[in-house]
Amino acid sequence: MHVRRAVNEDTEGFARVHVDSWRTTYKHIIPHEYLMNLSYEQRTGLWKKNISKDNNFVFVAENDNGEIIGFADCGKRENNSAGDLTSIYILEEYQGMGIGGKLMKQLFQQFKALHCTKVFVEVLDDNKTRFFYEYYGAKLFKKEKIKIAGAALSLLIYQWNSLEDFAI
Repeated sequence: MHVRRAVNEDTEGFARVHVDSWRTTYKHIIPHEYLMNLSYEQRTGLWKKNISKDNNFVFVAENDNGEIIGFADCGKRENNSAGDLTSIYILEEYQGMGIGGKLMKQLFQQFKALHCTKVFVEVLDDNKTRFFYEYYGAKLFKKEKIKIAGAALSLLIYQWNSLEDFAI
């Protein structure tokens, strides 16, 4: 398994990971119809835009065959010294193998290079990934109510108060 900075040619690969991991991760959280309407093409377009932004940093995880099996992205907030861990998605069959930790390490190296003093991540309350962030030192900052596809959901906002709080 290898982690590297994403390039434009990777967008189809991590768009596939994005759609497939949403369908497994959010299976009983977000309405089924919404998940089934996600498309690789739409996500590829979205990621082509996202990867071209100067303030967005995307990293991919590849298996030994060079296939993209996960990705993560982050950036620095424009008006302060905080960073946002925007997403980490890993195909279900590769979860629990330490790939998320390797992607997290890469993101936090990027946050250090950006001189971030704290980092935020948002996760749905019913998403077990929140325990992953807690394991790596994130503390619950606040809770909000949101709607996705008509479903009322609880959004948790976690933070690392300093980059030293990131538990490797």
